[in-house]
Amino acid sequence: MKHLRKILFLLALANALAGFSQPQLSDKAQISVLSCGAGSDLYTTFGHSAFRVQDADLGIDVVYNYGTFNFDPPGFYVDFARGKLIYRLSRQRLDNFLFDYEMENRWVKEQLLDLTTTEKNALFQFLENNYSPENREYQYDFFYDNCASKIRDVLQEVLGNRLVFDESYLENPYTFRELIHQNLSTNSWSTFGIDLALGCVIDKKASASEHLFLPNYVLLQLGHASLDQRPLVLRQRTVLDKAPLKNGDYFLSGPLFWFILLLLFVIVISYIDYRNNVRSRWLDFFLFFLTGIIGILICFLWFLTDHTATVGNFNILWAFPGNLVLAFYFAKHKPFPSWISKYFLVLPALLVLTLFIWVIKFQVFSVLIIPLLLTLGLRYLLLAHQFHVSKKK
Repeated sequence: MKHLRKILFLLALANALAGFSQPQLSDKAQISVLSCGAGSDLYTTFGHSAFRVQDADLGIDVVYNYGTFNFDPPGFYVDFARGKLIYRLSRQRLDNFLFDYEMENRWVKEQLLDLTTTEKNALFQFLENNYSPENREYQYDFFYDNCASKIRDVLQEVLGNRLVFDESYLENPYTFRELIHQNLSTNSWSTFGIDLALGCVIDKKASASEHLFLPNYVLLQLGHASLDQRPLVLRQRTVLDKAPLKNGDYFLSGPLFWFILLLLFVIVISYIDYRNNVRSRWLDFFLFFLTGIIGILICFLWFLTDHTATVGNFNILWAFPGNLVLAFYFAKHKPFPSWISKYFLVLPALLVLTLFIWVIKFQVFSVLIIPLLLTLGLRYLLLAHQFHVSKKK
C-alpha cells in the first residue's frame, strides 16, 4: 500500500511539473484565425476555420484544427446517422495544413489577432489544454458545435466580456436552411438529400451569433469585433488565392431531370391504365415502397437519433411511412378492400397539407419535390377512381 501511494504521488508530481513546464509564448508570437474556402466534396462544401499559433523564438508555427474526424467506415456512417459523430482537435504544422488546401484549390485567408502577450499565452494555454487527450474530443453538431463555431466559443471563453462582436454588419439575417443553400447548388442530389433529411427547426431565422457555424461568417464577424474597444483583427491577408475546380452542374445528372422524367412516365402509364381500366401493380409498388422507405428514414432521424436539425420534418406528409405496408398489398392481384377508400382520401389530403405548410413557410421544402408531388397526386387519384369503379361492379 505504501509503495502504491508513493507511485501515485510521483505520478501526480510529474503531471504538475509537466503543467509548469508548458512553454510560454514570446513577445514576438502571433495568433491568427484561418478561414478556408469551399471544396468540391460535400464535406468540404461549407469551408473551414482554424487557429494558427506562430512564435519564431520557440520555432513553432502550428494550426489548431477542431474539424478533424476519424473517417473509418462503417463506424463513421453509423455514428453520423445516429447523430453521435465525434470530432477532435488536432495540431499540425502550417505547411502540412496548407498542403491539402493547395491540392484542392481552396483559398485560405488569415486574420491576425491584436492580442497582448498575456492574452496570447492565455489563448495558447487554452488550446494546448484542449489538445490534451482527455479534452480534445467533442460531439459534433453541424449548426451549433463545429470547427467554425469553436472559433467564437474559444475566443469568448478566453477573452470574456472584453470581446464584443458588432452584429450590425448583418443587415438581413437568414434562416439556417437559407445559409445552407448559399453553399449548395439547388439542382443537386446533395441539396435534395439535405432538404429531405432536415426539419422545420432550420427554417427559423438564425441570430448573428448562430450564423457563425459557417466559416464565411466567422471571417466577416471577426472583422467587426473589438477587444477592449480596439479592433480584434490587426490585419487580414490572403495565404492561398485559389478557386476550386468545379465538376459542373449537368441537368441530365441532377434530380430535377429524373423527377420530371418519372412524372412524364407516370402520366403515360396512368393514361394507359385509365383507358384500359387496369392497374400497373409494379408501378404502384415502386411509388409506395419508395415513399414508405423515405418516410421510415425520416422517422428514424426525427425520433431515434441525437440530431438537432432533423426534428419536426414534415416531408413525412408526402413520404408517408404507411405506404411501405400498402406497397406489398398493391403488388398482389387481390381487389381493394373497403377500408382502403379512406386511405385514398388521406393521401391527397396530406399532399395538400404539405403545400399549405410550404406556403406559410412553417417548413420550406425543396423545389425538387414538385414533380414528385404531382406524380403521387396523379397516381393517388387514379387509384381512388379505380376503387370506386370496382365497387360499382
